[in-house]
Amino acid sequence: MSALSDAFIQMMSFWPIFFLFLGTFLGITVGAIPGLTGSMLIALTLPLTFYMSPFNAVVLLVSMYVGSISGGLITATLLRMPGTPSNVMTTFDGYPMARAGRPGRALGLGITSSLVGGLIAAIALFTITKPLSIWATRFGPFEYFTLIMMAMVLIASVSQGSLVKGLIAGLLGMIASMPGVDPSVGQLRLTFDMHIFNGGFKLLPVLIGVFAISQILRDCLQIKNAPEKAEVDMSGVLLSFSDLRRFFGNIFRSSLIGTWVGILPGIGASIGSIIAYTTQKNISKTPEEFGNGSEEGIVASEAANNATVGGALVPLIAMGIPGSVIDAILIGGLMIHSIQPGPTLFITNGDIVYGMMISYLIANFVMWGMMTGMVRWIAKLMYLPRTFVLPVIMACCILGAFALDNTFFDIWVMLAFGVVGLLLELGRFPLGPFVIGFVLAPLAEQKLRAGLMMTNGDPSPIVTTPLPLMFTIIALILLLIPLIQTARRNRMATPKAS
Repeated sequence: MSALSDAFIQMMSFWPIFFLFLGTFLGITVGAIPGLTGSMLIALTLPLTFYMSPFNAVVLLVSMYVGSISGGLITATLLRMPGTPSNVMTTFDGYPMARAGRPGRALGLGITSSLVGGLIAAIALFTITKPLSIWATRFGPFEYFTLIMMAMVLIASVSQGSLVKGLIAGLLGMIASMPGVDPSVGQLRLTFDMHIFNGGFKLLPVLIGVFAISQILRDCLQIKNAPEKAEVDMSGVLLSFSDLRRFFGNIFRSSLIGTWVGILPGIGASIGSIIAYTTQKNISKTPEEFGNGSEEGIVASEAANNATVGGALVPLIAMGIPGSVIDAILIGGLMIHSIQPGPTLFITNGDIVYGMMISYLIANFVMWGMMTGMVRWIAKLMYLPRTFVLPVIMACCILGAFALDNTFFDIWVMLAFGVVGLLLELGRFPLGPFVIGFVLAPLAEQKLRAGLMMTNGDPSPIVTTPLPLMFTIIALILLLIPLIQTARRNRMATPKAS
């Protein structure tokens, strides 16, 4: 409890509060600009955190996370262009409602639902994380290795595109993490006798390249596409108490779904939003309104996607497993400050853990206040010309990559992985498995080798010990389910011979 009180006292000082407001505002702003994402913003911000205390750094990054997920509902509602993938479901009902002359009502439903969803997830974050981390301290090397492999398969199985493409993307990410010094034996590998590869590919240039540079290249290909102007009517942004009472069941149920989906490693806010939206449609008394401006649909989508943010922080803190792509970047931010997420984080850096939790909680209130009071002006950011925005972002990318070690090699790595990210997206290979494979592969290798050293090279504990066996079985089931579904669809689509 002392770590919690110390973190709260530290949170109430000037700089943490300043960075919390700044991060939330920047997250909302970036989320409201089509083409920019929270992943890009956080990846670009990581170099700036070199010169900040770890506590201030996590406050800034977590508040950006909250703001970016919420800010995307503005473009989803007004332009039918989801600011982030998690806001896709909001477009189905938010845009028709805005076109029907009620944009303020649509935005108000989304903003308030986001707040309540975040608060319910915060309760889970404060109550579940520490017991889960205590349980995780019992994990041995094989438990960790199979858990990471299960997370990788889970990410690949629910990512955009086919299971095979998700697995290939994850494998490519794991391969990209291998050049440099073998951590177990201290020998160079995959350097091709080129000394510049001796240090391997650092996390920050890879993240900036995959998320920021690839997005810049995509936007350059569509630079002439300008969004249609839309006026924002502020009436209806603030919901009444009767509205909250009317939608309470929907918000609570969707928030629980979002929180649970967020806890599952690697699934992300998009899936949580889809499940909550579909669930509400199936139990609604007016399912025919969904897709035509249903208030229930907006509430379900936005409550769930914001709740996944808090849920995704649970496995990050408790086990060091990213609950989403942005969480993988947050792990990189912690590692920059020599902080290793995982079961011992409560013991070694309790103030950082509770700082993340408290900043997540307060950021939701700040997000609600900013979006409620400033949505009219934030919406105007959607129309900034890309010819102005993209060069500024490109300059920030170059400075951020160079600042890591003051070497041009990191800039070339960033640019190369930007092209890799673009090619993956053009080929419909998801970026999530690639990045999480890059982040988790070294940890998986370390745990596997440690386990093999303990058993003199015998891998049998993977299938003879309860937890590793359970994680392995779950991974196999996750692999087989999409394959069985595909085979069944193909069999049903094949005409029967007469």
